Amino acid sequence: MGNGDMRVRGFAARAGGWSARHRWAAVGIWVLFVVLAMGLGSAAGRLDVKESDQLKGETHTAAKIIEDAGIKEPAGETVLIQAKDGTTKATDADFQAAVAEVVGAVEATGRVTDVTSPYDTKTISQDGRSALVQFAMRGEAETAGERVEPVLRAVEDVQKNHAALRIEEIGGASIQKQYADAFGDDFKQAEYSAVPVALGILLIAFGALVAALLPVALAITAIMATMGLMGIVSHLQPMSDTANSVMLLVGLAVGVDYCLFYLRREREERAAGRDAGSALRIAAATSGRAIVVSGVTVCVAMAGMLFTGIAEFEAMGLASLMVVAVAMVGSVTVLPALLSLLGERVEKGRIPFLRRRRSSGGGVESRFWTAVLRRVLARPVVSVVVAAGALLAVAAPALGMKTSQLTLDQEFGDSLPIVQTYNRVNEAFPGGSEPARVVVEAEDIKAPRVQQALADFKERAIASGASRGPIDVKLHEARNVALVSVPLVGGSDFDKAGQSLQKLRDEVRPATLGKVDGVRAPITGQVAGSHDFNDQLVGSVVPVFAFVVVFAFLLMLLSFRSLTVAITSILLNLLSVGAAYGILVAVFQHGWGASLVGAHGVGAIVTWLPLFLFVILFGLSMDYHVFVVSRIREARLRGRTTRDAIQHGVVTTAGVVTSAAVIMVAVFAIFGTLSMQSMKQMGVGLAAAVLIDATVIRGVLLPAVMSLLGERNWYLPKWLHRLPDLTHDETPAAVAVAPAPREGERVGV
Repeated sequence: MGNGDMRVRGFAARAGGWSARHRWAAVGIWVLFVVLAMGLGSAAGRLDVKESDQLKGETHTAAKIIEDAGIKEPAGETVLIQAKDGTTKATDADFQAAVAEVVGAVEATGRVTDVTSPYDTKTISQDGRSALVQFAMRGEAETAGERVEPVLRAVEDVQKNHAALRIEEIGGASIQKQYADAFGDDFKQAEYSAVPVALGILLIAFGALVAALLPVALAITAIMATMGLMGIVSHLQPMSDTANSVMLLVGLAVGVDYCLFYLRREREERAAGRDAGSALRIAAATSGRAIVVSGVTVCVAMAGMLFTGIAEFEAMGLASLMVVAVAMVGSVTVLPALLSLLGERVEKGRIPFLRRRRSSGGGVESRFWTAVLRRVLARPVVSVVVAAGALLAVAAPALGMKTSQLTLDQEFGDSLPIVQTYNRVNEAFPGGSEPARVVVEAEDIKAPRVQQALADFKERAIASGASRGPIDVKLHEARNVALVSVPLVGGSDFDKAGQSLQKLRDEVRPATLGKVDGVRAPITGQVAGSHDFNDQLVGSVVPVFAFVVVFAFLLMLLSFRSLTVAITSILLNLLSVGAAYGILVAVFQHGWGASLVGAHGVGAIVTWLPLFLFVILFGLSMDYHVFVVSRIREARLRGRTTRDAIQHGVVTTAGVVTSAAVIMVAVFAIFGTLSMQSMKQMGVGLAAAVLIDATVIRGVLLPAVMSLLGERNWYLPKWLHRLPDLTHDETPAAVAVAPAPREGERVGV
């Protein structure tokens, strides 16, 4: 087939054609881009999200006041001294001796400052059996976990001398350290193991080492380039470690998928008898175009996170968007060049026991999906009712979804010793481990009116029932700032503590500090941060959902010039997301089968997950949808009936979609093995949704619905004909030699 037959107009086809003709230039440009991105990113350095930029509202205002005042707050630590029996009291000699030993031991380490005795600060529980020695770690709070080891050892040594007492340390630094010891390597191991898992599945899919290495190499170089770009972009939009982890996850998933789509199509065309050049051009015009449509749709979905106003989400959205865009561009530029350079050598390193699959005509057909499709297309109404009914039943628990910020014991269960300490402190001193903090800024913090307002605030906070005390006030006279620590009634119960917070904000503050001119007193802390985060997240749900759905709909409409395809794609994606929500609620909220995934009764879904899952899943689901529908449309353009086109499109893409889905499920499932419940929820939610999407949705519902719609699949109202045409007829090579449509048939695309 000569070049004259290749009347290609799409970006992917043109890019693939240029890359195949200028192979070394394309590879060189890609390598240069990756190296430059990494070099510039390293030189620029990455700016991370600051605490003052995390949220809007009072939490932001409080963090901003502290930051502008230049107050460096150290990591606070607490030692709980508690009688194991019911008779020992804090007034007993042995108890007092233990307190004195703890104070002396932690001071002797030279790592701490501002050590206070419970007898001075009145931090003794109501039953008199527990007391708190409080102090701060020297140096930066962010790195305190690296310096707390000698202090922890000193406290353990005191414990050895007092068998009748429980002497345990908890605080920002010790939590940091235990978290790092227990889970610090979890993420790295998950990220590192994801690559060999993906490679192993690709080896099975392709049966050849070189072919399996290509997608992994593309994904890794795309991730490396994006890491560099994140450093540059962070000077405009700060990034974070979480954004980096999500970027790695998404980058590996889409990078491998896109390359898999392209490579499999090129091999199919070669197996069908095409010469190397024609096979590459057809792969560029078909799979290449599907990759571009899918990539743009995923980018649009990720951009939805920018509407949340939450810095962490904005960082995740932008990082994910960049890695998808880089992987998409790499797939349609450097990949054709590499395939052109390798030629038959792409089959090198064949695995002995994996035979090459046979191709039948236009692609590799799956026996399993052929059998499934035969039954689905024979009874499309029954298939739609059964599949949709099953998915709606799975999604039903989502109607009772309860979201919450996870407390330390919910996040880690009993897997960390410090969780028991956390619970004991909360029982003995409700609200003591997570107090609210009032950041008071005044023109003159020592002014009598301000001091009186602070005293009134302390008094009314306890009188209102929001706190039982003790309320601590720390003055920074040079900065005209006071930091007021208020233990909340409700403690680690975020619902009850939230009610106490509202009393402080709505009743106590207006009646005291609010009456003094020139005073600002935002209330922050863990409970306040959770409350503000929830408010902001709830407020962003509608605009994010609307943006993602509307733009995905428009992209599908322009890419396939079919109103029906656009509508069905949105509805099917929403159904798969709903099913994922239902599984999450069933497992993590109701505990159905929780032990199978190593979960425990959390009773809630972590607050940020539903919106995050929606954006990620809506984007990733479009991968398969675009790929399958493109193949169906291509077969229809070649003159097949709609029913034949559906069967051909689904069965010839089943292998690649299954391989891609298995890789995604495996990668996401790795994150589902992490000990943190929030990460486990994310991994299980993503894995379940992708599995449902690649099987029930693409293998049953999509073909059944399209079969029922028939020619209406390609319906585009006349008034929409003026829309830009982004179809770029995907198969000019195939169309040039394909038979004309049969008499009486109309292809309305």
